[in-house]
Amino acid sequence: MEPEAGTNRTAVAEFILPGLVQTEEMQSVVFVLFLFAYLVTIGGNLSILAAWLLVHTPMYFFLGNLSVLDVGCITVTVPAVLGRLLSHKCTISYDACLSQLFFFHLLAGVDCFLLTAMAYDRFLAICRPLTYSTCMSQTVQRMLVAVSWTCAFTNALTHTIALTTLNFCGPNVINHFYCDLPQLFQLSCSSTQLNDLLLFVAAAFMAVVPLVLISVSYAHVVAAVLQIRSAEGRKKAFSTCGSHLTVVGIFYGTGVFSYMRLGSVESSDKDKGVGVFMTVINPMLNPLIYSLRNTDVQGALCQLLVGKRSLT
Repeated sequence: MEPEAGTNRTAVAEFILPGLVQTEEMQSVVFVLFLFAYLVTIGGNLSILAAWLLVHTPMYFFLGNLSVLDVGCITVTVPAVLGRLLSHKCTISYDACLSQLFFFHLLAGVDCFLLTAMAYDRFLAICRPLTYSTCMSQTVQRMLVAVSWTCAFTNALTHTIALTTLNFCGPNVINHFYCDLPQLFQLSCSSTQLNDLLLFVAAAFMAVVPLVLISVSYAHVVAAVLQIRSAEGRKKAFSTCGSHLTVVGIFYGTGVFSYMRLGSVESSDKDKGVGVFMTVINPMLNPLIYSLRNTDVQGALCQLLVGKRSLT
């Protein structure tokens, strides 16, 4: 720690991230599992991106962007964890901690809005099929993605700047495996009232509002699907929507547990488990969910594999 200019307190120059486990044997197990999850996530999401190049539809445009976010989200956290496990160093600099926090909240924020845009896409495709191509043109798709990135960037930058106003002058051990807001608030020796308020407002704007819009969209979708006479048509519509709703449920379930409740030291071990789900399991599961439950994605991936075999 370094002296803080103009005061008798000391400023924290680095934080300690103990990680998930302490014993060397378990660290080796965690390293193998995290490396495997990282490679599976990269491979699975690259497959979705390849399918997007074959099937040029709005849903695949959003799926491709979601795959980029999944790769980015797991890359922000897992390689750093693997590096600390290899070097047996548990420290992270103050600047690196803030950078990790910024990019994590940037990518997670885009995810919130992108899932909402995908729900709107399903609403238009099923409830407004005659105007779908007009309402979901390439210009509209790009605008939705651009707005998602802009809102998420503003949110992440606001939290990061607000965090720099806090003083860290005492304990520097973050009982987690990556830097996040609730754990850093616990270490601050200054008031976090403003930061808590910002986090609450952001949770309402980034989570509650999109979740309401998604719920309204799918309420209309369900009503429209139930009016379809063909059993095959209902099955196809529900398979497409089901995969998206599964991803929404997992994403928002872990997010609500992490940010829309009062944090405590006693719950920190649970926070680690939720953190693993958010940063490792979710990105790994998303391409599997979309490929296993969506016949269109399966067809595109099969077409990709057949094309590769014919070339060889």
